Amino acid sequence: MKRFQGTPHPIRHQQHMSSIYFIGIGGTAMASVAVALSRIGHAVTGSDTGLYPPMSTYLEEHNIRYFNGFNPENLKQVMPDMVVVGNAVSRGNEELEYALNERMELVAMPDLVRRELIGRNTSIVVAGTHGKTTTTSIIAWLLESGGLKPGFLVGGIPENFGIGCRPSGRSEAGFFVSEGDEYDTAFFDKRSKFLLYRPDIALINNVEFDHADIFNSLEEIKRSFRLLVNLIPSKGALIVNGDDPVAMEVAAGARCRLETFGLTEGCDWMAGNIDVGEEGSTFDVYYKGSLLQRFHAPLFGNYNITNTVASIAVATLAGMTLEQVEEGLPGFLRPKRRMETIGTFEGNITLVEDFAHHPTAIRVTLEAIRERWPRRRILTCFEPRSNTTTRNIFQDELAACFGPAEVVVMGKVHRPERYGPGGSLDTGKLKEALEREGKTVFLAGADPDDYPGDIVRFLHENLQPNDVVLMLTNGSFAGLKSAFTESFQKK
Repeated sequence: MKRFQGTPHPIRHQQHMSSIYFIGIGGTAMASVAVALSRIGHAVTGSDTGLYPPMSTYLEEHNIRYFNGFNPENLKQVMPDMVVVGNAVSRGNEELEYALNERMELVAMPDLVRRELIGRNTSIVVAGTHGKTTTTSIIAWLLESGGLKPGFLVGGIPENFGIGCRPSGRSEAGFFVSEGDEYDTAFFDKRSKFLLYRPDIALINNVEFDHADIFNSLEEIKRSFRLLVNLIPSKGALIVNGDDPVAMEVAAGARCRLETFGLTEGCDWMAGNIDVGEEGSTFDVYYKGSLLQRFHAPLFGNYNITNTVASIAVATLAGMTLEQVEEGLPGFLRPKRRMETIGTFEGNITLVEDFAHHPTAIRVTLEAIRERWPRRRILTCFEPRSNTTTRNIFQDELAACFGPAEVVVMGKVHRPERYGPGGSLDTGKLKEALEREGKTVFLAGADPDDYPGDIVRFLHENLQPNDVVLMLTNGSFAGLKSAFTESFQKK
């Protein structure tokens, strides 16, 4: 098994430390990068609206000053060297308009990451429609447990680190692991973010249609992934999901070493003989048909075993031994909001939260919950909030992805007025389809003033001892988690 032979990038001279201002500092990635840049000596401030935990507390804990609300006066007060524009910020934002008029230097967050954090390090980029946050977190943890002190950027908060981004801890060239998002970069740069991360080792997990607000078709998404593949140097490496035909298709033009991972025969890196227990999954890993070793990961679901096999492949390419990987893996802690157990309440009711907001992610998350608690009833609360699930594109796919759930609570569609008549997800139609499968379905939000209180009441009326309540959202679900938790304390 040949190790990755990268050439260290030349060490840059320490640059003049800058004053950097983030417009939209409350986004998970933006806040994490802000903290990492402040750790290497930059003066960091920013602004956002509606900041809520965990990001607000995260900024405060790391002494990052921020303004609530957007106002040109904030920029006048700070007068930064550079203004970072989040990809959620568009023309019309008062601070952005002021920065443009005053000819301030504008920079996109991924570009700043490349310049300031990836820099001279070997760049590992984790891409794919699903599994990016978990896989990036596993790789970062394995490298950390092997003493390699990697820098990283994760689109969540990995529990092993408690921060979403940090610089590499090596004085010489080390490793930087990025969650490579295919979403666009900024209002002035419509490239996928991952195209700015200069990959030496790239991992592509799977490629599906998503982000319907910026991509019109799967073909457009495939084009972005092909551009990523085309950036990998000939000395680099591409690790790709051999079980995903679209991922294999976009990898076909690679001009570097190419290896596959998955759960089926023929993948270079393959998991087999999977056993699931209380503490996670144990499985054998084969390389090109030969048994390497048996591993234990504190994770559930075949999709997480696939994520883990991919991470093992990358860790060995980075120079780790199988023994180091085997030793480090059981210490991995899942990122927040990735099958995160929030608590167990009266009647042995378990509350779990997950970020899943695409039909495939919902389906595999529910399958993993069923695998973890095979004899318990599952009540799923889903908030259609992403730019893809709020549209009617996945109307049929959403009806088919709640298999293991006996009860489904459908939250309000987030800002459906954006899409005009007949353009948004039809939750009534979804309810009918799920009821035909014998599920109990509740459409929440009939009275906007009683939301999410109506969900909490419905849950209490329908809960049975030992139930698992799963909340799926990529937002705050109007504070449902807190409301549900507090409802038990009041009782």
